[in-house]
Amino acid sequence: MKKILLSLFLITTIATGANAQLKDLVGKGKDMLSGGKSSFSNADIGKALKEALNNGVTKEVTKLTATDGFYKNEAVKILLPEELQKVDKKLRQMGMANLADEGIKVLNRAAEDAVKEATPIFVDAITKMAITDAKNILMGADNSATTYLQKTTTSPLYGKFSPVVKTSLSKVGADAVWANIISKYNALPLVSKVNPDLTDYVTNKALDGVFKMITVEEKNIRTNLSSRTSDLLKKVFALQDKK
Repeated sequence: MKKILLSLFLITTIATGANAQLKDLVGKGKDMLSGGKSSFSNADIGKALKEALNNGVTKEVTKLTATDGFYKNEAVKILLPEELQKVDKKLRQMGMANLADEGIKVLNRAAEDAVKEATPIFVDAITKMAITDAKNILMGADNSATTYLQKTTTSPLYGKFSPVVKTSLSKVGADAVWANIISKYNALPLVSKVNPDLTDYVTNKALDGVFKMITVEEKNIRTNLSSRTSDLLKKVFALQDKK
């Protein structure tokens, strides 16, 4: 009987201790997410998100600045807008496929050059960005931080990026190539004349490409532990691992 009572006592003690430990762990988890003593502040999470975005610019967007960074990357390659697709088709029908191919290539070359010049613009935008709902972004989708950056900065970035693209179009000879293409096309009989705004088009497409590449790095940091290259990234993104 004594042995039975002793066994029951030990089982009860172990169960009680385990239950207490479980409650303690649950409590700590809730504290982390709800702002308890062990949680990260919104500012800390914001810093980590900015670091992740900055890594996206440094690592992924830099790839766009290389020769063929846009042109041979199917995820971001700039194709012709609908207005110019008929121009492309007509040139090829007229035996000017080489000129049509060059037209596409130089648009991508302009984007590659422009992103190189504009990278500091993106870094500055990330640094100054006020992340007001950092916890929801951290616990959100794999591209939540990039989407937030895109929504809050696209308009001002466009204003700064557009003149850079315009300069790049001239620098790589894209404006001259397209002036020749448009001239030849508009001179053809029975066609509706075109006058595309290439600066606006390339600016928007280049911005889209930049955000796509930042998304790649954000997802990488969220899913690949080895990509968290600082203590802050490791600690903060560990929270979203538990969601």
